[in-house]
Amino acid sequence: MPRRRPAPSPIAVLGRRGFLGGTLAVAATVGALRPRALFADEEKRVNVYNWDTYIGETTLEDFTRETGIEVRYDLYASNDELFAKLREGNPGYDVIFPSNDYVERMIAADMLMPLDHDRIPNRVHIDPLFQDPPFDPGRRYSMPYMWGTMGIGYRRSVAQPKSWKALFEPEERHCGRIALLNDTSVIQGALKSLGYSANSRDPEQIDEAAELLIRAKACIKTFAPDTGQDLLLSGEVDLCFEWNGDILRVMEEDPDLAYVVPEEGSLRWEDTMCIPRGAPHPDNAHVFIDYILTPEVHASIAAFIKYACPNRTALQYLPREDLDNPAIYPPREVLARCEVSVYKGEEVESLYEKALTRVLAA
Repeated sequence: MPRRRPAPSPIAVLGRRGFLGGTLAVAATVGALRPRALFADEEKRVNVYNWDTYIGETTLEDFTRETGIEVRYDLYASNDELFAKLREGNPGYDVIFPSNDYVERMIAADMLMPLDHDRIPNRVHIDPLFQDPPFDPGRRYSMPYMWGTMGIGYRRSVAQPKSWKALFEPEERHCGRIALLNDTSVIQGALKSLGYSANSRDPEQIDEAAELLIRAKACIKTFAPDTGQDLLLSGEVDLCFEWNGDILRVMEEDPDLAYVVPEEGSLRWEDTMCIPRGAPHPDNAHVFIDYILTPEVHASIAAFIKYACPNRTALQYLPREDLDNPAIYPPREVLARCEVSVYKGEEVESLYEKALTRVLAA
């Protein structure tokens, strides 16, 4: 999940875990949104810390135009970077965008403020699937921003994968033509392949997943640092384990490429909006979060960056080609077989790290 440096100003940025390109297809009329009668008696500023390339084309400018609140917009490259920066004390951010398991990790470390739901009336638009996540029951600390899946990117002309076996028990003809991610999500994929939970806390199951990967290693070209999609596009591999957004990007460049969630199920990721402890403008932070959850606004962002929107009311404003694309919006029966990764405590998380180290060293 490579991300880069802060932007110097609120500029238009384009995507997260891979950008598809294209023009905004949603006719959102932000100026016509419901008026906001009350704004907080704070300095008219909100400091936002987000992933690189992960906002709408004019979202920040539109927010300032409607509310009078100026946005300072900084970028980070990974959840680890976000966690490390705020672990030492909040340097002044009001809204951050951690992923699912990092929300739970930050809750455990007392790094997040509870949200005042009364100040976020647009939460009523959240799809029921996202209203009570295991990493933040009742949405006490987070509101959903975007979501997606992990699965298999492949070249249609040479492979038609349906199962994790395509990666972990590959056919002879695909040996040396497979890329896997170099992080613990590959252990979770192997767990799903074996019929276990991707959040297993059982050391024997985690070891079994590592052994499956070690047996497959002779056929693996590389454990890539989130570049499997580039290897797929260049023709160096036929199959890879990747984020859906990364594969969607290269699908735009090569129609022979495709993406599938394995039949055993996979990981569903979710990025969220939170207010960190020590936020200097918590009232403005609530205004910002509520603004993003406005259906027209949320839809305009999702249509621009090509990620799935957790706002059920917003779906009516999205392009039909996005809604009909299973790589962005998988069928509900597919999602039913997917799990959201949760923080399992340092002791269990270390088992996953050790399992990955053993696989890479084998």
